[in-house]
Amino acid sequence: MPFILTLIVGAAAGFLAVRFMGLQTNAFVAIGIGVLGAIFGGIILRGLFMLFVGASSVLSLFIGGLLGAMALIWVYRRFFGG
Repeated sequence: MPFILTLIVGAAAGFLAVRFMGLQTNAFVAIGIGVLGAIFGGIILRGLFMLFVGASSVLSLFIGGLLGAMALIWVYRRFFGG
């Protein structure tokens, strides 16, 4: 169940991150960016929530996924000239 939740939340975060950052991509690339962002950013943010608050939620996964996807877009543009 957490894997499917990460895919769903990552897809939503990817669509939003692509729109916020103004990247022109198709839906599959946006989903891929979002899922990778949700995996990296979501895990880090959920770990911090567990450490400081003692609980984690879908909201922390979504915010972490959005921030992670935006970071991936920034790295792509900065180092690969996208």
